Amino acid sequence: MKQRVTSYFWTCLLGFSLMSNTLQANELPDFTELIEKYSPAVVNISTTAKKSSESEFPRDDSEEIPGLPKNIPFDEFFRHFFEDNGGSDWLEPSPTTSLGSGFIISADGYVVTNNHVTENANEIIVALSDRREFEAKLIGADKRTDIALLKIEATDLPTIQLGVSKDLKVGEWVVAIGSPFGFEYSATAGIVSAKGRSLPSDNYVPFIQTDVAINPGNSGGPLFDMNGTVVGVNSQIYSRTGGFMGLSFAIPVDVMKTIVEQLKTTGKVSRGWLGVLIQDVTRDLAESFNMEKPQGALVAQILSGSPAEAAEFKVGDIIMEFNGKRVEHSSDLPPIVGMTPVDSTVPVKVLRQGKSIVLNVKIAELPPDEEIDLATTGSNNGKITTHSALGLSVTEITDEQRKELNLPTKNGVLVEKITSSGPANDADIRQGDVITMINNVDITNTSQFKEVTESLEPGQTVPVLIYRGSSPRFLALKMPKK
Repeated sequence: MKQRVTSYFWTCLLGFSLMSNTLQANELPDFTELIEKYSPAVVNISTTAKKSSESEFPRDDSEEIPGLPKNIPFDEFFRHFFEDNGGSDWLEPSPTTSLGSGFIISADGYVVTNNHVTENANEIIVALSDRREFEAKLIGADKRTDIALLKIEATDLPTIQLGVSKDLKVGEWVVAIGSPFGFEYSATAGIVSAKGRSLPSDNYVPFIQTDVAINPGNSGGPLFDMNGTVVGVNSQIYSRTGGFMGLSFAIPVDVMKTIVEQLKTTGKVSRGWLGVLIQDVTRDLAESFNMEKPQGALVAQILSGSPAEAAEFKVGDIIMEFNGKRVEHSSDLPPIVGMTPVDSTVPVKVLRQGKSIVLNVKIAELPPDEEIDLATTGSNNGKITTHSALGLSVTEITDEQRKELNLPTKNGVLVEKITSSGPANDADIRQGDVITMINNVDITNTSQFKEVTESLEPGQTVPVLIYRGSSPRFLALKMPKK
């Protein structure tokens, strides 16, 4: 009897285990119908690039990307897919050809891909799943969002359906279709890892981060949700080797639709411009500004002739809301401003010296990078002042030094010396920095520097605006306790 009961127990346990496994298997997503239905609208894009005397894409993984900060989590190279492969995604690399992906958005032949897939190409070939090939015309491209719009002469083409990326949730299943390493119409799946990612040198795109396996050749391919609608355009990866390492980034389809509409209408993209240089509010800076928690975009510089200057923004303002949209991090602001219609007037809520005020600013069109001019002015006489308690010495700046440093302000004193220990060193103030503001007071000379610093309370944490090279940044300086 005991043996019979034991046998029955193990039979039930085995049956429960099999049933549990079956239920778990049934809960896993099935992508077969989605891939079968929409993969015909995914295309392969091959280009012949204009020849150059030098390689356009770096191969040396030890080479640094200009402008990429060293003290951020993304301290490895962010490379566009076929930059990782030396300008080519063919199995046999060639310096003049490349391969990417794209997808058809209209039956009359409009195709979306990445700008870096078609950049500098003098011939673009679009290959369909039925093996037909067409030479494509570049309608327009936007480097800042890495979107390009192509047109092929064909009708009754298979198309995809565009979705809404703002409705995506972290943990949601997504599918990518493309041509990694030249293997046509490959599908990979994963989940949304994060939303609104800001990457170095890509201020205008709040990227979708996924763990979908993406490799060179997937550039420009679609990212689908489980409804079969496109929610993103695969664009970048984080990689030490050039291959997939678990972090992939896609341009949200909401951004893509706006860009494509402008490219289709005018062949170019215009975006809003405020004209400020900003930085994140750290915990120490939040304390120095008497904020309950770090949030917002801290204005470190206002560009001459900008909408911000006309609206009377001030250095040290913290932008909390822009046109009704909350700004939690400084990286939230550029995409919001960029998508704001040019010539529209919008309210901006800022925190100024502890008080919340609203400024109305008329948005201008973002000028080309080379036209954003940081003017230099100023004069002084060369006195040196030492503040022993802070652990630094400052001197006034000569006209020649101001010109060499390319300072866009007439204010400031030059940090002549920093001791190895002390509040200045703890705040990361360095020799050669130019201090232009302390506790929201403009510093014009060494005498004023001494007056302002000696008026501060012992133990008080205050914001200090410095220029390092020609780049402004706020630092949190904690006054020594007596």
